[in-house]
Amino acid sequence: MKNMSSDEAFVTLATNDSYALGAIVLANSLREVGTTKRLAIMITSGVSESLRQQIDCLFDSVNLVDPLNSNDAVNLDLLTRPDLGVTFTKLHCWRLTQFSKCVFLDADTLVIQNIDELFEREELSAAPDVGWPDCFNSGVFVYRPSQNTYLSLLSFALTHGSFDGGDQGLLNAYFSDWSTKDTSKRLSFVYNVVSQAFYTYQPAMKRFGKDVKVIHFIGATKPWHMSYNVLTHCVEGQGEVLHSADFLQMWWKIFMDRVKPNLDSSTVHLSSDQCHIKIYTEQQLSDEHRQYSWERGHVDYMGIDSFDNIQRQLDLKLRDSTAADSSVPHEPPPPGAPAVEKHQTAVAAAVSPSVKAPPVITITSAITGGPMAPSGGVSVSAAGGAGESKGGEAKPSEVKPALKSTSITITSGVKPPQKK
Repeated sequence: MKNMSSDEAFVTLATNDSYALGAIVLANSLREVGTTKRLAIMITSGVSESLRQQIDCLFDSVNLVDPLNSNDAVNLDLLTRPDLGVTFTKLHCWRLTQFSKCVFLDADTLVIQNIDELFEREELSAAPDVGWPDCFNSGVFVYRPSQNTYLSLLSFALTHGSFDGGDQGLLNAYFSDWSTKDTSKRLSFVYNVVSQAFYTYQPAMKRFGKDVKVIHFIGATKPWHMSYNVLTHCVEGQGEVLHSADFLQMWWKIFMDRVKPNLDSSTVHLSSDQCHIKIYTEQQLSDEHRQYSWERGHVDYMGIDSFDNIQRQLDLKLRDSTAADSSVPHEPPPPGAPAVEKHQTAVAAAVSPSVKAPPVITITSAITGGPMAPSGGVSVSAAGGAGESKGGEAKPSEVKPALKSTSITITSGVKPPQKK
């Protein structure tokens, strides 16, 4: 049930469907712990209509905002997180002046105990960042909405920028006396516990773990990037990411119980034993770093590099190419010229943004061992390495005839630039 009587609110932000899903889980966690405050969310046009419908049902206040970007690629590269640039959009939270006081929560947080007492604190109250405790982590903070503060923050950003390229560097520079002036604004770590804390200081987590109130899944890998085994009720696919298994279980339990039943099959893939969330941003799907990962043989077959995602990008680029081609008159090709050149270029661009010329694609069937229809952009083969190209001709990889299941290996047809 929505809380409509208070002029105080928990606020979060979603700039795409991935974080919208996190925000929906966050809102459900706040409802579960019995908050009496209102729930507000800021969303951009990057959130799809299907998830907006869920958001409208769950949040008391939905606010459409325009993205703000720091355009500070150098500092963001130091964090290896180019997606953090859009987190400047968080500054819009100061424009929610229909509320007298707010607590901002990142969409990758999870509330496991009631935290309404935070509204007794003043702006800007926050918990220390584990990476540099003299700075606060901007994933959870108390603030007072104000148009004047919003304009002052924008002016400060234009003048001074952000030392990390994201909102955390900017806010720490703006509220520079946070760690020294008023200790009451220094929140306990239990209000912003990073999910890796079990691995960095196990004795403390054993001693104080029962007091944890807010979990923060920091880093590039989020709970929605993993999968859930519906038979064992355990989260899988964590790999080298050291999120606490207990915290991940809490997130996925809310997702499975309260969120998944309302999602369509295009978002959630449910097999006989596993549940996968299939949401990827355009930036993720066109990330140049993933191209080099493919070329090194590091491919996420079941996740973002799945054939369905590759096919979706190919179809999108081919459709755009066809639409552009139909609107511009062209001279007829000379006799003997290849008729699919523009489509090969579109396919190459869809899979690898830095490809300059369309290499050849060879698809080999794992069942027949024979080549399938050619296209352009990558070399795809079944169960064995990528096809090799010599003398301008593509040769399919060898396929063992005794294959019982089909596996696909994807590598780029263009080598990464060599270091000198």
